[in-house]
Amino acid sequence: MTRANFSLLGPETIVRTELANGMVVLVRENPSAPVAMLEGLIPVGSVHEPEDRAGLAGYVASMLTRGSEAYDFHTFNETVESLGASITVGGDSHVTHFSSESLSEDFPRMVAILADVLRRPTFPPEHVEKVRHLLQVRLQEREQNTRAVAFRRFHELLFQGHPYGRPVSGYPETVQAILRDDLVAFHRTRYTPQGTVLAVSGDVRAAQVVALVERHFGDWEGPPPAPDPPAPEPVAAIRRDRVVLPGKVQADIVLGCLAIPQNHPDYFPAQVANNILGQFGLMGRLGEVVRERQGLAYYSYSALDADKVGGAWLAAAGVNPVNVGRAIESILAEFRRLAQEPVSLEELADSKANLTGSLPLRLETNEGVAALLANMELYGLGLDYVVRYPERIQAVTAEDVQRVAATYLRSDAYALAVAGPGEGDGSQDGPL
Repeated sequence: MTRANFSLLGPETIVRTELANGMVVLVRENPSAPVAMLEGLIPVGSVHEPEDRAGLAGYVASMLTRGSEAYDFHTFNETVESLGASITVGGDSHVTHFSSESLSEDFPRMVAILADVLRRPTFPPEHVEKVRHLLQVRLQEREQNTRAVAFRRFHELLFQGHPYGRPVSGYPETVQAILRDDLVAFHRTRYTPQGTVLAVSGDVRAAQVVALVERHFGDWEGPPPAPDPPAPEPVAAIRRDRVVLPGKVQADIVLGCLAIPQNHPDYFPAQVANNILGQFGLMGRLGEVVRERQGLAYYSYSALDADKVGGAWLAAAGVNPVNVGRAIESILAEFRRLAQEPVSLEELADSKANLTGSLPLRLETNEGVAALLANMELYGLGLDYVVRYPERIQAVTAEDVQRVAATYLRSDAYALAVAGPGEGDGSQDGPL
């Protein structure tokens, strides 16, 4: 990864262009090294797939580099590798991500290749089955990993009846049910230039990038983007489950509550609160109390996962099975402490300094800059997001932290999933 060496990322240094077909191009020129990084997204993901075909959006994304009108599988790989470049495509909840990294002199070729694989995939039947096999193997591996199972079950409990509750990768039975016709139809009816974002950072000229994208994507036509689902229904009770994986020596815990979308007014206060709870230093208060002081966990941290229509504020921990109950109670105690006791001015200042200081580190590479540009467009954060970020973090008060913790970290309305060995394997049932 090449250093971006930027001094300011804002309206003065970002060129934003919207094509006639609704595609948005964002460019940040950085001549410090002869490379170009592209990050893009198409507004289609797992929330737009049928429930009985969970995993379909990710399956389609995995097929795009397996064959297109101009490149079969081997030609694609030989061409990209001969340039010392890379192209990746992958599915997510609301979007399909794509990216390329290359020398600046090869950037026009990469855009041409991307246009072909994104717009004109052929879904070769033999690769449909090869990819299905790879996906099924990954799903089997997921179901033998205590952390992955705990996260999967947590989201199912928290987002009951909502697309967020289904894993992006789907389930073995839903992936097995997907036909080649499903892949072709999903691409034909869901892939569209409207709302597609293409962000570039590197040794490029904005006008040339826009002209290049116009040449390869300007005649792309497609339907309006599929509508996003409504916000998840509120959680009004405690939802718990334990998944037994015989023979395992560790139990993983995921516990959390419904949270907010990224464009919510409480996002910045919640971000500061989450940093204090389970991120700052050696994973915040959870790391200090649950792992270090009480010795109940191998790891413990929190995460604020804010997506387009909602999110989760969660804590995760890996523990000795005999400590499951005590670790859960300790995590809940930290939820309550953050909501009931004002944080000290020193702890608040340290956390805010950590957040404002870490953003420039994320933007030291062209990859980081391009990824942030794409997300800024996706969530409607504005071209001045980076400029305003420090002041918005610094504006968060101790009262704000206590308020959002009390509002969202509900000890009477949360989801709890534990995955690990069952009774007879040295485990302890705890509060489950």
